[in-house]
Amino acid sequence: MMDVAGEMYAQAYRIRRAEEEIARLYPTDKIRSPVHLSIGQEGVAVAICAHLRPDDVVFSSYRSHAAYLAKGGDLRAMMAELFGKGTGCAKGKAGSMHLVDSAANVLGTSAVVGTGIGNATGYAYAHQYRQLPGIVVCFFGDGASEEGIFYESMNFAALKQLPILFVCENNFYAIHTHQSKRQARCDIAGRAAAIGVPSEMVGNNVMTLHEVAGATIERIRAGDGPRLLECQCYRYKEHVGPGEDFHLGYRTEDDAEIWRKDDPVRQLATLVDTDLRQRLEAVVEEELAAAIDFAESSPWPPADELLRDVYKTREG
Repeated sequence: MMDVAGEMYAQAYRIRRAEEEIARLYPTDKIRSPVHLSIGQEGVAVAICAHLRPDDVVFSSYRSHAAYLAKGGDLRAMMAELFGKGTGCAKGKAGSMHLVDSAANVLGTSAVVGTGIGNATGYAYAHQYRQLPGIVVCFFGDGASEEGIFYESMNFAALKQLPILFVCENNFYAIHTHQSKRQARCDIAGRAAAIGVPSEMVGNNVMTLHEVAGATIERIRAGDGPRLLECQCYRYKEHVGPGEDFHLGYRTEDDAEIWRKDDPVRQLATLVDTDLRQRLEAVVEEELAAAIDFAESSPWPPADELLRDVYKTREG
């Protein structure tokens, strides 16, 4: 049986390679939507989702591929969605920023900063009201913590003691502006705690985050109310797109190199036996090639698909 490190490595490698292929394909115009890549940040989604059960629900931001895949989202459907094909997870109409896989309980990602926080909080309230099993997990970036919905949702979650884990993927930049130039006090976990949501800041060590996340999620499952984890990470690519943006001057190659030395995928790779690692990588490469072939060979959505799923129609 594969251990936790091996399982997480397989997930992290799968996410990394999927996004590297997206970056490779993007300039060909086969991908029909903007993409926000999580290359460098994979450890957060992998460590958190390793503790989730099928009936747990995930919401995420527009930087959505990692959370979608780590929760069990269909890779073929994700690739087809990026290609704008009718077999995509949203029938080719949503693109990279609005992934959904109800079978895996990935109930939506959103292009509008902060909206996932409110959606997840509302869903957690419905979950609690209906006495449904499972918890809700909401991934968002540090920039979203500056939106009003962040404070409103933290307060409501604390007030109602909702079964929700807020996960702030703090990569320190809202597009091109460093956190220190946007926030007088760079302590997102502290702000949530002040509102009444117990919170913790965790660094870039994947196994440490896995341990902290496990204990945190168990508290939520036990009925102890909401929690927030502020997870420090770093994106290697530009804010949106497949390239690098160091020429813009808001960060430097040296800044990135510090994080690359502690790369989350490499961290996990060092914990896995070489033979097992190679077998896992081979499986991922085969799956990824098949997903890209599926996306390329899938049909475009029919013209009348444009008007479907727009309005709720009354039957009878």
